[in-house]
Amino acid sequence: MKDVFDKGGVTVTKENKKDIDKTIHKIVGVEYKDCSGTWKEVKKRIAENKEDFITTLKIELTKS
Repeated sequence: MKDVFDKGGVTVTKENKKDIDKTIHKIVGVEYKDCSGTWKEVKKRIAENKEDFITTLKIELTKS
């Protein structure tokens, strides 16, 4: 995920880590705290279209 965050200009800190995690769960449509389901879907979406995932992540993070 580091490369996704780097390309998206996202800096993960202790203060924003939870918000980023919740945003990723929202993007992939998996309930927060279901980590294995979320990461499975994240990997799938990145494999399908990494740039689209990065763009969506940036947009959603600016909303929070």
